[in-house]
Amino acid sequence: MASSITYTAVLDVRRATAEHLAELLRGHREQLGTRKGTRALGVFRQAVLVLRWFVDGTRLVQLARDNGVSVPTAYRYLHEGLTVLADHAPDLSTALERAAAAGYTHLNLDGTVIRTDRVAAAGPNGADLWWSGKHKHHGGNVQVIAAPDGWPIRVSPGREHDTTCARAHGLVDTLNRLAATLGVSTLTDLGYENAGPGFRHPVKKPKGGELAEPDQAFNAVIRGVHAVAERANALLKVTFKALRRVSLDPAAITRIARAALVLLQLEHGRTA
Repeated sequence: MASSITYTAVLDVRRATAEHLAELLRGHREQLGTRKGTRALGVFRQAVLVLRWFVDGTRLVQLARDNGVSVPTAYRYLHEGLTVLADHAPDLSTALERAAAAGYTHLNLDGTVIRTDRVAAAGPNGADLWWSGKHKHHGGNVQVIAAPDGWPIRVSPGREHDTTCARAHGLVDTLNRLAATLGVSTLTDLGYENAGPGFRHPVKKPKGGELAEPDQAFNAVIRGVHAVAERANALLKVTFKALRRVSLDPAAITRIARAALVLLQLEHGRTA
């Protein structure tokens, strides 16, 4: 099937995005020393395969059939594309440098669970590794840092509770330093309670009591401003059907989310 035909499957994505991904794949092949003519698909058709999986959630069996390759080959091409994209996602320092350069007064941080239909697996403490007690389904918790208007600028890995994930991957310390040095606080929900002075979250209602009026007013302001953080998660999940339910190994969820962030930023030409 010619690339001009297969591209019709991803008309919701700019052709420039597909071409950019193709160039990234070309550079990856050159780095590997791949000889010309030794791959079943050229870089553009591989890029389209990856985009169809992301945008439409097209099954690998269908992608393999459409491209005249085996299912294992389709999986290999997809995982290669995921890795190439994820490797171009901004690291934490780069994302925060861009945010500072943009003059943001604050950032938003929120966790989102990306569902997976894979079977249960035992974790280090014997608990189900990918089970979310809060959401009552299996999935991976991904931490998303967003601009004040809810545009995602950084995706970090996670699996456990929001604060646990944020601490484990350096988010807490780095965002506290950002607040101390530049005065840029991070707005969160109560999932990040006691994360540090650089975080602003609602006041927790006392057990058996009610909040005072000043605390109620503070909570209304914080929740109102922070509400746009949901836009970042929605942008990723609405744009890419693949993020609504991942059928690959759950360990790949972070890599998939980072790859999706790169595609979103390419599609809209915005990194901060």
